Amino acid sequence: MVAAASVVVAAGTVSGVISATGKGPDAPEARPVSSASPRPVPLPAVPSASPSATSATVSASPSVRPKRSSGSASESPQAKKTTVSARLYRHPASRVIDWVRAHPGDPRRPVIESRIADQPAAVWFADWSPDTVTARVRAVTSGGAAEGRVPVVVPYAIPGRDCGGHSEGGAPDLEAYDDWIDRFAAGLGGGEVVVILEPDSVAQADCLSAGERAARFASLARAGRVFKEADPRARVYYDAGHSGWHTPAKQADLLRRAGAASSASSDGVFSNVSNFHGTADEIAYDRAVLDALGGTHLGAVIDTSRNGNGAPADGAWCDPAGRTLGRTPTLTTGEPRIDAYLWVKLPGESDGCKGAPGTFSPSYAYDLAR
Repeated sequence: MVAAASVVVAAGTVSGVISATGKGPDAPEARPVSSASPRPVPLPAVPSASPSATSATVSASPSVRPKRSSGSASESPQAKKTTVSARLYRHPASRVIDWVRAHPGDPRRPVIESRIADQPAAVWFADWSPDTVTARVRAVTSGGAAEGRVPVVVPYAIPGRDCGGHSEGGAPDLEAYDDWIDRFAAGLGGGEVVVILEPDSVAQADCLSAGERAARFASLARAGRVFKEADPRARVYYDAGHSGWHTPAKQADLLRRAGAASSASSDGVFSNVSNFHGTADEIAYDRAVLDALGGTHLGAVIDTSRNGNGAPADGAWCDPAGRTLGRTPTLTTGEPRIDAYLWVKLPGESDGCKGAPGTFSPSYAYDLAR
């Protein structure tokens, strides 16, 4: 995602999605939220195996990234065992799960499996595919319903996505996008589901003209209404960027124009998708955004998949070294107005430097998890 790409810009976030059917670059990577969020207990170091075959380096341009604060607070270590959400749905198709199954003898496998592959995470739908999207969304939501768990889905096909950056793509125009959204909504069913609506679509809208921005925001507001009309139990969250990007006042203004303050379309905001800012920073930022938005019904969800050590002081965003897993996914944060900690970005999927954007890098995953 671009300069603003607080989120997907880890370009891999999106490209790394596995299709709902387990094939194709647009498939979803399932991962939602858990119940408690202790940090993993330290495990013995394991010899690093050779890098994965898909290790083509993609250099990312700093211009496609937003400013980051250099002093994000890191998560304090907690000597508790890793827990897995009893409420969130873990979709059985993802690149990390595929890797674990295919490498039973790799010395890194136990750490990657227990700390990443076993956790619930978001399922991305990163292509404009009107003919198949309903069935693919239904496969995820019905899977969650069958287990009595909550899936997290990410519609990611807005036209002009990522302002032409690493994760460019999406529907050909807003009319086609609106149709795709209708078909997406038809797959939601009637159960609980968390919808992370279009990462970067609001915070990164500065690259659009005023008219283009207004049209995009109208489509996003419509999307939220369509989702909630199709499934009254769906919880829809809008893009708030992250604490190192826009001021809360500016972000709230953009969000209001995109329908995020209306109970007819929104349950609140999400932040830090594919980013590294510390949870404490995001909590403070999200609450400030919510206060500026108004609406007592609104809450926030935070992507904690890779923010265990906070954001790099030098602003690096492409697979930066020294990062760790953050709090495990949960729908019970214990923090007022913070509805969930989620793994929206799947840890181990490259931003474009450890491998091609979206490809799974076991060495990167192991570094994050150990």
